[in-house]
Amino acid sequence: MANRTVKDAQSVRGTNPQYLVEKIVRSRIYDSKFWKEECFALTAELLVDKAMELKYIGGVFGGNIKPTPFLCLVLKMLQIQPEKDIIVEFIRQEDFKYVRALGAFYMRLVGTSIDSYKYLEPLYNDYRKIRRQNRQGLYEAIYMDEFIDELLHEERVCDVILPRIQKRQVLEELNELDPRVSALDDDLDDVESEEEEEEKPVQKSPTPEHYLTSAQKREDDKSRRQNSPTRHKRVRSRSPHKRERSPRRRSRERTEREDRDRRRHRSRERDYHGKEKDRDYRHRSPGHEKRSHEKKSSHRSKHSRRERESKESFDIAESNALRAKLGLAPLRR
Repeated sequence: MANRTVKDAQSVRGTNPQYLVEKIVRSRIYDSKFWKEECFALTAELLVDKAMELKYIGGVFGGNIKPTPFLCLVLKMLQIQPEKDIIVEFIRQEDFKYVRALGAFYMRLVGTSIDSYKYLEPLYNDYRKIRRQNRQGLYEAIYMDEFIDELLHEERVCDVILPRIQKRQVLEELNELDPRVSALDDDLDDVESEEEEEEKPVQKSPTPEHYLTSAQKREDDKSRRQNSPTRHKRVRSRSPHKRERSPRRRSRERTEREDRDRRRHRSRERDYHGKEKDRDYRHRSPGHEKRSHEKKSSHRSKHSRRERESKESFDIAESNALRAKLGLAPLRR
C-alpha cells in the first residue's frame, strides 16, 4: 500500500520510522489532500523538487487538525528513508532555507546524538527568517538559528515528539565530541585586538603654524622659551635695603594723594547735603508747609500795599503841583 514503509528500511530506535510521528497526526496526514496528490509514489529524487516548493514550516493547524506540507514531507521521508548523504546535502546547501529546515528536522528524528550535534550546530550561524504556521493557522516569523535551538533542546517541535538525545556535556566528557567553537570567538578576538591598539599612546603629529590659533601660538612660543637652553632669567637682588625713591617722585605722589583726598571730601560733602535736603523734604510736616505759605502770602500783601501807597503819594504830589500852578489850594493826604 501507499502508506507502508519500504521493505529495505532500517528500524529507527528499535521501531518503524513512521511510528516516530504520533498515530493521530499520522492518520490525519494520510487523509490529507496534499499527501494523496503530491506525495504519492515519491522517490528520493522527486522529493527534492517538492521540498524546494515549500513556503513555510509547521505541524498541524485548525480545528480539524490539518497537517502542513512540511509535516507531510517529513512523514514521506520517514517512509522512503533516503540515504544519509542526501540528508547531509539538504542541510549543507544554502540556497533553499526550507529544504535546509526539512533536512535538519529529519536528521534530528533519525540521527544519533553525535550526528545531531555535528550537523545541526553549524546552522546556528544561519540568521535567515523563516515562516512558521501555528495551531491557529496564522503565520509567524522566526529565525533559522532559533528553529535549530528548538530542535536540540525542546521535547516537541511541529507537533512531533522528538527522540531524546544525550547532553553535549556528557559527550564531551566521554571524548566523543569536540568542544563547540562559536563563530563569535573570532569577532571577540578582533574586538580585543582593536581595544589594545586604541590603548596604545598615539603620538600627535606637529600641526603646521598657519593652522594654529593665536592662543595656541602664544602657548607654543611660551613653551619654546621655557625649554630654550639659551634663555636668560632675570635676576633680582636679594639685599635687605630697598631702593630709595627720589624727592621729585615723593612730591608727585603726595600731590596726587592730596588731590584724591580733596575730591573724595567734596564728593562726600555733596552727598551729605543732598541727603539732608532729601530728609528735610521727606520729614516736612503739613503745618510747616501751611505756615510757610502764609508767610509768603503776607509778604506779598505787604509789598503790594506799599506799592499802592507809593503810587498814590506820587499821584497826589503831581496833582498838588498842577493845582499850585493854577492857583488852587493843595490836596490833603
